[in-house]
Amino acid sequence: MKESKGKLIAYWIVTVLVAANYGFAAFSYISRNEQVQMGAKALGYPVYFFVMLGVWKALGAIAILIPKTPVIKEWAYAGMFINLIGASVSCAVMGFEKQHVIMPLVVLAFVIASWALRPASRRTETRF
Repeated sequence: MKESKGKLIAYWIVTVLVAANYGFAAFSYISRNEQVQMGAKALGYPVYFFVMLGVWKALGAIAILIPKTPVIKEWAYAGMFINLIGASVSCAVMGFEKQHVIMPLVVLAFVIASWALRPASRRTETRF
């Protein structure tokens, strides 16, 4: 079935925004800039944890953009979902300001939109 042009445009807009967000975050995390170091300390996580997350964020950004890898995309979207829920919960538990709890959930809405709007060529086969 052919995808509607509007749905395809919406898919690419939200997917590029998600990939860009994850790409910029990956660069920050891997470079261990001052803000990342302060955030890691405030959350009680070691900085190397954020470096590891940065690598996974970079791979996730690439995975949702490249063609013909539907299974890898499913794993990338699942990882993004877990990452963003974990970020929101971590910030809430540590008593961070509300925007630090809400922003990962806003990004999560974009991730869910990207996943839901993806064209048939970027989906895994349904076996039901």
